[in-house]
Amino acid sequence: MGAAHVRRLAEEGARVHFGDIADELGSQYCTELQDRGLDVVFHHLDVTKGDDWQILTAGVADSDGRIDALVNNAGILDMAGLDDATEETWNRTIAVNQTGVFLGTKAALALLRKSATPSIVNVSSIFGLVGGTGYLAYTASKGAVSTMTKTIAFTYGPEGIRCNSIHPGYIETPMLDEEMAGLPAGATAAIHEQIPLRRFAKAEEVSEVVVFLASDRSSYMSGAEIVIDGGLLAGR
Repeated sequence: MGAAHVRRLAEEGARVHFGDIADELGSQYCTELQDRGLDVVFHHLDVTKGDDWQILTAGVADSDGRIDALVNNAGILDMAGLDDATEETWNRTIAVNQTGVFLGTKAALALLRKSATPSIVNVSSIFGLVGGTGYLAYTASKGAVSTMTKTIAFTYGPEGIRCNSIHPGYIETPMLDEEMAGLPAGATAAIHEQIPLRRFAKAEEVSEVVVFLASDRSSYMSGAEIVIDGGLLAGR
């Protein structure tokens, strides 16, 4: 999803700084988009490390002086339930999915304050709104992102900073492929039957919502939870 968000924001005319721990992959993607005339910059970034965030935001400060929109997208899958989870797996999931949002928002706050129209988009999940079988650390981390978003919106709204969360359902990504591989045979068809639109989403369908929330077209939206799940939660 992050790759799709970067591309769509750049296609809308944004200068996009993006980061990942996969330096070779990120650099290749950056070059690919630059060759298409898009204004993108890749940075090495481990979202669990405050120092990495400080280096990235210092670079943005030097080159651009402000951040208009921050998209906290990084996340990892953790299917373990209480029986199978370990302290190590718990800490890793919380570090990436929850602490990464904290560190990124904290590091970007000063530059967001320099924008005339600052917006934060936090990527949670449908499992940040409802529970499920297993996925204990994952649901805990994504639920935290939901309430963190509301607190940020309420706290910094008087300064004009908007903060919203999006809650994707089943999106066609390598992470979903990993999840489906860990489920019994026939799981994909069974989940399709639960989704009113009877399909998984493409990453670009989530990116359109990210673009909207990052832009002035959503200028009076803050603290909202936007569900992108083909109607899956509508009947729950």
